[in-house]
Amino acid sequence: MDTNVLSGIRANPLFDELVRRRRRLVACLTAAVLVPYYGFIFVAAFAPKLLSATVLGSIVNLGWPLGAALIVGSWILTGLYTRRANGEFDELTAKILAGDKR
Repeated sequence: MDTNVLSGIRANPLFDELVRRRRRLVACLTAAVLVPYYGFIFVAAFAPKLLSATVLGSIVNLGWPLGAALIVGSWILTGLYTRRANGEFDELTAKILAGDKR
């Protein structure tokens, strides 16, 4: 791409808004994945008895459903990001490329 086009895109206030919104969403989703994941790992390392407790008297211990919930939660958050990226962020990108200022 031409450097004049790139500098025009960077000067667009919508570009700043796009970057700000995307960074905020990525930071929130990253925290929403990493905090529970590392919490699970720390509990498994330092208090394994908590995860070895059985669920409702069955043979399944608490670690299995919590681990599965972490994986499913990550998929859901990935879908949430994809939905926002294909909707809100793509609309802003199209406006920026069209030369709109607001």
